[in-house]
Amino acid sequence: MGNRGMEDLIPLINKLQDAFSSIGQSCNLDLPQIAVVGGQSAGKSSVLENFVGRDFLPRGSGIVTRRPLILQLCFNKAEYAEFLHCKGRKFVDFEEVRAEIEAETDRITGSNKGISPIPINLRVYSPNVLNLTLIDLPGMTKVAVGDQPLDIEHQIRDMLLQFITKESCLILAVTPANQDLANSDALKIAKEVDPQGLRTIGVITKLDLMDEGTDAKDILENKLLPLRRGYIGVVNRSQKDIDGRKDIRAALAAERKFFLSHPGYRHMAERMGTPHLQKQLNQQLTNHIRDTLPGLRSKLQSQVLSLEKEVEEYKNFRPDDPTRKTKALLQMVQQFGVDFEKRIEGSGDQVDTAELSGGAKINRIFHERFPFELVKIVFDEKELRREISHAIKNVHGVRTGLFTPDLAFEAIVKKQIIKLKEPCIKCIDLVIQELINTVRQCTNKLGSYPRLREETERIVTTYVREREGKTKDQVMLLIDIELSYINTNHEDFIGFANSQLKVWL
Repeated sequence: MGNRGMEDLIPLINKLQDAFSSIGQSCNLDLPQIAVVGGQSAGKSSVLENFVGRDFLPRGSGIVTRRPLILQLCFNKAEYAEFLHCKGRKFVDFEEVRAEIEAETDRITGSNKGISPIPINLRVYSPNVLNLTLIDLPGMTKVAVGDQPLDIEHQIRDMLLQFITKESCLILAVTPANQDLANSDALKIAKEVDPQGLRTIGVITKLDLMDEGTDAKDILENKLLPLRRGYIGVVNRSQKDIDGRKDIRAALAAERKFFLSHPGYRHMAERMGTPHLQKQLNQQLTNHIRDTLPGLRSKLQSQVLSLEKEVEEYKNFRPDDPTRKTKALLQMVQQFGVDFEKRIEGSGDQVDTAELSGGAKINRIFHERFPFELVKIVFDEKELRREISHAIKNVHGVRTGLFTPDLAFEAIVKKQIIKLKEPCIKCIDLVIQELINTVRQCTNKLGSYPRLREETERIVTTYVREREGKTKDQVMLLIDIELSYINTNHEDFIGFANSQLKVWL
C-alpha cells in the first residue's frame, strides 16, 4: 500500500484481539473485523484456504466449523502457524494445524456436532498472504444432525448475530452461484443487520458449476441485489480436486484462466478471483480500521481513566477496614434494589428473550390470566333462572307479587359478586410468587456472599409475604363494599328506576 503506518493497522488490531481473547473478555470494545458468513457447503473454507495457499481447515459432512475461528493472516518470509492456546509452539505442517483445530473444537463442544461461541485464535505467517483478519463462523443449517440439539439452527443464527450486529464488523457474505441469490442465507442475515448494504461484501462461489448458458454477470456487476462494497466472484477447487490433493497454486491458475476465457466474465476478469478478493479485503479492512480508530481510541482512553481511578481507590486498601466493608455492603444492597426495580419496571440491561419474567409476567397475570380466571367462573343460565324464581317466591311468601322485590335481586347479585373472590385471591398468589422469583433472580449476584444472599432473600420475602396478607384483606374489603350497597342510579345500571323514568319522559 505504500504507507507503513496504514500497513501496521491490522497487526495492531490483531494484538488487541489476542490480548482480549487471552483474558477472556472484550473490555466492551467492538474491534473492527471481517466476519465470514454463509450456508453449509457455500465454499467458505475453500476461500480461506485459497488465501493461505494451504489445506488446513477441517472438512466433512454436516457442520464442520463449530466454533468461531479468528484467522489472522500475516505477511512473512517464513511460513508457519501459531495458536493462541498453544503459546510458543510453531506449526510448520498444516495437517497438524487441521488436527489441532479439530481437537480444540472437540475439547469445548464435545464430539456430538454441538457448537460454542468461544473462538479459536489462529495466526498464519506466510509469504503468500496479505495482512488480513477474518472470523470464520459456523455455516447456517436447517436440520439437526445426529445428537445435535434440535434448535441448532437458532443457536447458529444467534452466534452469527453476536458478531455481525456490531457496526464495527464487515460482513463477508459467501453465496454459491448455483443457488438463487434471493434465497441466499448469507445475504438474508446480512440484510437484517445491514439493510443499506454498507458493511456487506458479497462473494459468489461455484461460478464454474452454473448450468450451461447461464452466468452471474448481473450479480457480479452489482445490478441484481446491489451492495455498497460490491461482489467478487471466485472459483474454488471441486471436491474431486480436494480429494485428489490438487495444488492450490494450480487451482488459482485455473481460476484465472476461467475468468479470462469465459465470455460473460472476460471484461471483468481483473476484478474477479481469489487474489483480487484478498487484496480488496486487506484494503477495505485497513480503511475500516482507520475510520473506526478515533472512536475506538476515545472509548479506550475513557476506560483506562476509569480503571486508573479504580486502581487509585485500592492503593490505600486495608482488608480489615470496617468502613470499606460497610461501603461494599451498602453498594451490594443498593445494587440489589436497582436490579429489582429494573426487573419490575422493565428497563433491565440484559433483556431475556427466552421467557417472560418480573414486571412483564405480572402484567400478563393482570391482563391475560385474571380475565381468563373470570371467564372460567361457571355461569349456568338455567340454574340462575331457577334461583331467581325461588328467590322471588320466597320473598313474597304466600302472596303473589306484582313487581320483582329488591331483596330477591340483591340475594342473586350478591351470590354472583362473591364468586369474584376466588379469582382475585388466585391473581394475588400468582403475583406474589413472581415477586419472590424476581427477588431470587436479583440475589444471584450476591452468590459470593451466601449469608448476605440468604438474609437479603429472607428479609425481602418476609416483607412481601406480610404485604400479601394486607393486599388480600384490601381486595376482600373492596368486594365486601360492592356487596354492601348496590347503586341502581349508576349509568351502567339498567334497572326498574331507569325504565320508569323513560316511561314518564
